Amino acid sequence: MLPTPEEVRQYISDNLNCEHIEVAGDGSHFEAVIVSPEFAGKRLIARHQLVYKALGERMKNEIHALSMRTLTPDEYNANANG
Repeated sequence: MLPTPEEVRQYISDNLNCEHIEVAGDGSHFEAVIVSPEFAGKRLIARHQLVYKALGERMKNEIHALSMRTLTPDEYNANANG
């Protein structure tokens, strides 16, 4: 059974300290905006690896594609206000 965007959101939030998560998708392809203080000081690839780690085997078995924007809280707030 294909996961819902809500389930993907929950998978990430269960395993990564997040302040904000938005997930949209059709069951196999998803887009996400993930805001976490864990991303501070990390390059883009390291941020994505944290998300993949949070998803674990689900990334291989259930989720076929995940496009994501990974932001620190400061980056997210700067985007929201600017």
